[in-house]
Formats: sequence, structure tokens, C-alpha cells
Amino acid sequence: MTLSSALSIAALVVEARTVTASTADPAAIVAALSEPLRATALSADWLTPELRGALPEQGFGSHLLHEEPGHDLAVFCVAWLPGRGAPAHNHGTWGVVCGVEGTETNTAWRRTDDGSDPGHASLARGAVTELIRGTVVTVSPTDIHSVENRTASLSLSLHLYGRHLNVVPRSQFDPVAGTEKPFVITVR
Repeated sequence: MTLSSALSIAALVVEARTVTASTADPAAIVAALSEPLRATALSADWLTPELRGALPEQGFGSHLLHEEPGHDLAVFCVAWLPGRGAPAHNHGTWGVVCGVEGTETNTAWRRTDDGSDPGHASLARGAVTELIRGTVVTVSPTDIHSVENRTASLSLSLHLYGRHLNVVPRSQFDPVAGTEKPFVITVR
């Protein structure tokens, strides 16, 4: 597929269907979909005012733009409130994220225990990536990261996942307390 500078959500989904029909390897999928997602994020022809809405109790607003039957190929716009974010968490699926507006700080975490003690997790801090307009980050099903909007302005990012996040088992972690619990978000 030849990418234009204005790739729509519909065209992104068609490209994602094509890629996922040709491979089940999460690394190959995110590599193939990083540029199409980036082109879509930069076009922002899909960006409407209501996608800037966020839930104060959650710290962000997660807006579902597309989801396939069976909960596959979910596309979200996430609006991060100033000074807020999401705790360390995994996704349980592959994902590609691109900055649309503002800045979000993504911190990678590495699990240092074997996961055999339910409710417990030991994490070590990893690399930090500043996600700005056009910056892409990818996640595997087991990657752990946290997200913060350390600025005084709303931050927006476009997310493409292999499965809807609330239908896969995934966890939220507290690196200080050493805990792990299920992570479900409110989606608008």
C-alpha cells in the first residue's frame, strides 16, 4: 500500500486487516503497521472535538474509533489530562501508538520476578520515551509501560491494538508496593 499524508481510520483498518491476515507474529505486525498508524495520526482528519474528552477519575479518556467483530483490531484516540496518566500496565495484545498533540511520557518497565506469586510483581524501570506528534511506540502483549502527561495541556495519541483492551487479560502494576491486579479502563 502506498501511504498518503492523509490516511483515514477506515484505510488504516484495511491495512491492519491485510497485515494480520499475512502474519500472526506481533513483532512483524507492529513493524508493518507503525508507518500506516503514523500517517493516520498525522492526518488528524478523524479528530473531532469530542475526542478531547477525558474522565477526571481515570485521568484520561479512551475513545473507541473502530473495533472488528470478535473484538479484534481496536482503534482508540486517548486524551490524557494534564498532570495525569496511567499506571504501569501491560496490554495482553500487540499495539502501536502515535502522538497526535502535546507530549506524553512513556516509561518502560521490566518484570524481575517470575510471576508465580499471584498479586505480586517486582518491576525495574527501563527506558523513557517522550511521545510527541508523529512519534511512534510499539508494545508486545507482555511489555509493561506507564504513561504520564507531565505538561499543563491535554495530550492526544492514536492507538491501534490487536484486540480491544478490555477483552484480554491484562494487569496494572504498582512498582513501589510490588503489586499486580487486573486493569480495565472506561471506554467512551
